[in-house]
Amino acid sequence: MDQVRVRFAPSPTGELHIGNARTALFCWLFARSRQGCFILRIEDTDPDRTGKGGESAILEGLAWLGLEWDEGPDRGGPFGPYRQSERTALYHQYGRQILHSDRGYPCFCDPEALAGRRAEAHEEGRTPGYDRRCRDRSEEERRRLKASGEPHALRLKTPTEGEIVVEDGIRGTVRFRHDELDDFVLVRSDGRPTYNFACAVDDHLMRITHVIRGEEHLSNTPRQLLIYEALGFPPPLFAHLPMILAPDRSKLSKRHGATSLQEYREQGYVPEALVNYLTLLGWSHPQGVDMFSPAEAIAHFSLDRVSASSAVYDDRKIAWLNGHYLRALPLEELARRAHPFLLAAGYEPDEGRLRDLVATVRDRILRLSEAPDALAYFFDSDFPYDEEGLARQLGRDGLPDLLDACRAVLDPIPRADFDGATVEAAYRGLAAERQIRAADIIHPTRLAISGRTAGPGLFDIMALLGKEETLTRLDRFARYLRSVGRS
Repeated sequence: MDQVRVRFAPSPTGELHIGNARTALFCWLFARSRQGCFILRIEDTDPDRTGKGGESAILEGLAWLGLEWDEGPDRGGPFGPYRQSERTALYHQYGRQILHSDRGYPCFCDPEALAGRRAEAHEEGRTPGYDRRCRDRSEEERRRLKASGEPHALRLKTPTEGEIVVEDGIRGTVRFRHDELDDFVLVRSDGRPTYNFACAVDDHLMRITHVIRGEEHLSNTPRQLLIYEALGFPPPLFAHLPMILAPDRSKLSKRHGATSLQEYREQGYVPEALVNYLTLLGWSHPQGVDMFSPAEAIAHFSLDRVSASSAVYDDRKIAWLNGHYLRALPLEELARRAHPFLLAAGYEPDEGRLRDLVATVRDRILRLSEAPDALAYFFDSDFPYDEEGLARQLGRDGLPDLLDACRAVLDPIPRADFDGATVEAAYRGLAAERQIRAADIIHPTRLAISGRTAGPGLFDIMALLGKEETLTRLDRFARYLRSVGRS
């Protein structure tokens, strides 16, 4: 069998959204699982859908996910160019071939008139479609209209009887009646190819063996098969991926969470987690596991394990997976990835301290964007006290004096020895001396130095804050309690 060649062919409309990213991923997995070639093609023939910076956003998004392509607009290849806007001459060449073989014909119908006839058919309960009125024009009439400068499109002569069968690699056999397809346009009157025509020509010339795409393209497949037939091209194998639905089974949209790769990046998701999660949206690992590397997915990937049923997006699961991948990262790497989020929040930890700070919260965050809030009290001492926690502490008599006692046992510890173990020993010694629970001093101390009632280990926090800052915050809380009448 020839080498497997799979393409991902997005329109450069802007950021990659989760559906397109999943399609690219499945194409990449299939190509790599067959030692094949993964091709990136930009379908930019429609200026109304081409967004500024859209192509670069696609390239950056795929690179961030780790989906390396073998041929594409930025690196070339033997079957380029890889932007459709640079392949216009090829579409015109094959358009002429269809016209000269009598598989197509020029259509002189005015677009506004066509729209009116479609509306009329809809009102009368008929299926809107082209009525083929230019199909049977004489050659003499066609030459006369062309000579007069009448604009015209190129339409394919579609069979009026019978059916076309699509053998889909995921859905099995799907049948379409010819009379449902009408004589569709291949080249518009302004010379631009339609999606179906450009797609079919490019897939053949780029020697694409498998077309893997979203199920919204299934209705395009019979038209593309007719184009292949008209040009005498052998068709590729088609496979249409299931839709991705929101948890309520509606169409996935922004209101259900992030939908573009850039939004996931900004929220602190790591590409390892996103690739893992996207793989699960329609495909199942043969061993039933939910967590695996790209290499493991490649080793097991096949289209027969892709479901034809819609996949349901689960924001909680992707967050859970992301938390797992954050915990699995080496601390140095986690610190490196968290650093931009801290800088964006206005925090500038010194390089030597960042690793230790991140270590305190690595088990407590699900997204890198949560790191600034989780670590905020390390950078800013002017924080409010948690209201519920404060209410509990205000109910205790003698708390300011107890905080003074905490300060007294910490003060003799040399700065160089102010580590978690030493501080913990001092606190537990004080609790034993006063015959109270260690929690009776741990909880108010946590509130004093972080403003919170929960978080990383208290003694780790104190060691990272250092002796002077810890004592300062204890004094501040004691003064506050006395100012509100607690003694």
